[in-house]
Amino acid sequence: MPLLEPDPETLRPGTARAPAPDRVTDGSAAGTPEPLRSELTALLGPDKVLWKISDLVRYASDASPYRFLPRVVLVPEDLDDVSAILSYAHGKGREVVFRAAGTSLNGQAQGEDILVDVRRHWTGVEVLDDGARARIRPGTTVLRANATLARYGRLLGPDPASAIACTVGGVVANNASGMTAGTTRNSYRTLASLTFVLPSGTVVDTADPAADEELAHAEPQLCAGLLALKAEIEADEELTARIRAKYAIKNTNGYRLDAFLDGATPVQILRGLMVGSEGTFGFISETVFDTLPLDRRITSALLFFPSLTAAAAAVPRFNEAGAIAVELMDGNTLRASVSVKGVPADWAALPRATAALLVEFRAPDEAGQEAFEEAAAEVMRGLDLVVPAASVTNAFTRDAGTIAGYWKARKAFVTAVGGSRPSGTTLITEDFAVPPDRLADACEALLELQSRHGFDAAVAGHAAHGNLHFLLAFDAARPDDVERYDAFMQEFCALVVDRFDGSLKAEHATGRNIAPFLEREWGPRATELMWRTKQVIDPEGVLAPRIVLDRDPRAHLRGLKTIPKVEAVADPCIECGFCEPTCPSEDLTTTPRQRIVLRREMMRQADGSPVEAGLLDAYGYDAVDTCAGDSTCKLACPVGIDTGAMMKRFRHLRHTPREERIAALTAKNFRVVEASARLAVAAGNAIGERGGDRLLESVTRLARRAVRPDLVPEWLPQLPGRAARELPRTARAGASAVYYPACVNRIFAGPEGPPGTSLAEALVAVSERAGKPVWIPEDVAGTCCATIWRSKGYDAGNRIMANRIVEAAWGWTAGGALPLVVDASSCTLGIAEEVVPYLTEDNRALHRELTVVDSLVWAADELLPELTVSRRTGSAVVHPTCSMEHLGDTEQLRVLAEACADEVTVPDDVGCCAFAGDRGMLHKELTDTATAKEAAEVNSRTYDAYLSANRMCEIGMERATGHPYRSALIELERATRPPGR
Repeated sequence: MPLLEPDPETLRPGTARAPAPDRVTDGSAAGTPEPLRSELTALLGPDKVLWKISDLVRYASDASPYRFLPRVVLVPEDLDDVSAILSYAHGKGREVVFRAAGTSLNGQAQGEDILVDVRRHWTGVEVLDDGARARIRPGTTVLRANATLARYGRLLGPDPASAIACTVGGVVANNASGMTAGTTRNSYRTLASLTFVLPSGTVVDTADPAADEELAHAEPQLCAGLLALKAEIEADEELTARIRAKYAIKNTNGYRLDAFLDGATPVQILRGLMVGSEGTFGFISETVFDTLPLDRRITSALLFFPSLTAAAAAVPRFNEAGAIAVELMDGNTLRASVSVKGVPADWAALPRATAALLVEFRAPDEAGQEAFEEAAAEVMRGLDLVVPAASVTNAFTRDAGTIAGYWKARKAFVTAVGGSRPSGTTLITEDFAVPPDRLADACEALLELQSRHGFDAAVAGHAAHGNLHFLLAFDAARPDDVERYDAFMQEFCALVVDRFDGSLKAEHATGRNIAPFLEREWGPRATELMWRTKQVIDPEGVLAPRIVLDRDPRAHLRGLKTIPKVEAVADPCIECGFCEPTCPSEDLTTTPRQRIVLRREMMRQADGSPVEAGLLDAYGYDAVDTCAGDSTCKLACPVGIDTGAMMKRFRHLRHTPREERIAALTAKNFRVVEASARLAVAAGNAIGERGGDRLLESVTRLARRAVRPDLVPEWLPQLPGRAARELPRTARAGASAVYYPACVNRIFAGPEGPPGTSLAEALVAVSERAGKPVWIPEDVAGTCCATIWRSKGYDAGNRIMANRIVEAAWGWTAGGALPLVVDASSCTLGIAEEVVPYLTEDNRALHRELTVVDSLVWAADELLPELTVSRRTGSAVVHPTCSMEHLGDTEQLRVLAEACADEVTVPDDVGCCAFAGDRGMLHKELTDTATAKEAAEVNSRTYDAYLSANRMCEIGMERATGHPYRSALIELERATRPPGR
């Protein structure tokens, strides 16, 4: 054991607590039991079998109110692996559930036996026919697929609110639709073909002309059974008419019986049945979509009405005018959305009865847009709108920022309203559909039902399609609250079916909470046909039992999860999973959602239980050490949960008083530390140049094992040499800004090779060239943005340096008279925002007077208009850093790159590199994983320039790609250098 290995006990929850009724039992503490573990390890290999109790717990939750602990989690890489898993399950009588993003709201991504992760190794987009079609692997997010298609002016039809995280495979398996898809743009209507693996292991590609012949040979009973069901349905005119009527509105409850009417052959029938089958018929390994035009001329409005009824009454008029989306939000939804950054604060005081419609028109050209706007104006003249807050405009706009704000508020319905629920309550998210002309009545009836059962009323939805969403919060640990939920569900299902002849599930798929009510909507005849269809395709019941079909009338009450209170920063989490695709450690250890899920399970356990001990033992590395701390999870989370901040707090808790004192000492004496670091870098490079890289790697690895991997960095051959001892000479007189070279740029040199200018020299030169010279203070040595200490949880050192840099900056800038230009984006973020909580009251006042500007913003906004570009490179690829995402200045990086290069590419798979200061040297496996997809995309071709905005991120990307990344400012200096120089 390393000398300074942290004690897992320091992370033990310190609160008195009783064991929760749904806690993982002590019998599961050892993880996957034998012989299941060893058999699957022999079948697939150890890297594809996750068996620790921490692995099982983190996969036990999804975005639904349910929680089921799998016996084992498998991570297949290809179809051979999937076929092997299915064959094993058949032979051993086991059950299999496939899981992708885990954003499903009804428990579809949970299993009690073998759970199969089909996200990690199943991503990729291939554009076909110049964008008219796209071949997409099932683990690809909708957002990622659309990013590629946007270059061709195309997009996918389905557009769920969870597009940032949900995968294409999940969208197809649930027939998820979204804001604009309705019944004509969903997966059922826009899927050209798909490849899937049946429970037997047979692989079917519906685009293959020989698919039916091959299926008949491989699965004769299956083919015969499907054709017999088709004939039976078509012979029943009343049933046929009923099926057609059920799909005239949005409906994802049960299996798509219209597949028997739309498909002529077994393969065609299966193609339809797979859509919305929720993983119960097979594994979808590949999809081919017919894409739709991306109409870029957008006009939108957020219109406020005195009541839900008034808002609903306006919906048909906007539909007739050609609106592609008409979204409804009630007063509770609007008020809760103020927790979302950018939503007007005065919405918090909106009257309870207020409702709003988000109306959007999209057109391919100016003429079409003007025609839509005229139609919208005509509708507006007949509306009775209200202005319940000063921020309300009730006007259509083309402004992209304003429109994005409207959609951000709307898409945050589940997370914003759910995040504001009482602490400790479980969240149920339901959706249903009624004929659009019954929308107003349905809204009133639903709100009355919610109020009568004691639930806070909150409604939103795709009003254009008669599709409403609502939330219920209750305490799953209280039997009386569970019974209250059950009573509501019984009345709700009767209301939707009997009064409105609606769909109990419009787009979220049946799932565990509606499966018991399937027959209530469809009747015994159609429901029995669904059972028979399952029997024909999966006769042994291997795939996803109880997720679509369940004869237990109380199945919706089984497996409800409690939500124990955790750290305040994470307590609002509803486990939606929106944070996961942004997380650098997603494919290595845990995600932000999983870090919170694991913490909640600790809180469910009795103090000192074997399960708690197992979770604590793994949590140090899996959650705390391998968190990059970049807080991009906060950006993805609609309510801004910063799991990175929680991990930094946990790092602090693991420190001994001695470690804190040493960290504070380094802050106090940072001038000496900085000089020593520069000498160490020089010495390391000198040894490396003599062939000693392997020696340095060996020595640092030994030191890491002896001391602690999270304290001792590992030598990387890609580390640059030391920076010049002296910074460029500048004058204070006449300076337009104060230039603060970050400590990382004072320690490490820039990349080797042309143009041969350091970052500091480049920034000084281009500023002078633009007539806006900068001044570098003589006493910057020994100062820092404090991120070094903050990222590791060293509170005392962080406070020392945070206050030192603010006091120094205030003096350098003459009390804020000049802007402070910082040449590393992470340091800009640190000084501008992250130091604030650690400042004294006096220094907070000083900080408010400072204007902190990132060097890229300074160059793009202030310098570039005054510069002449005299030479351009051919192509450039850029890596926006996570700090730039936080600062909102990624566009400036693109602007600078476009000034310097004829062609600029931002990779579709761009993300945090996870180098995170020195974390890439402490845990290089984290950076390797985080950069893998972006590096593969970058290396698919060559570029003339590789640009970014932070030296450590540049080192990380150079290590990942093998190409020398440099600051865009260095490239700008080269591009604007006068001819002949």
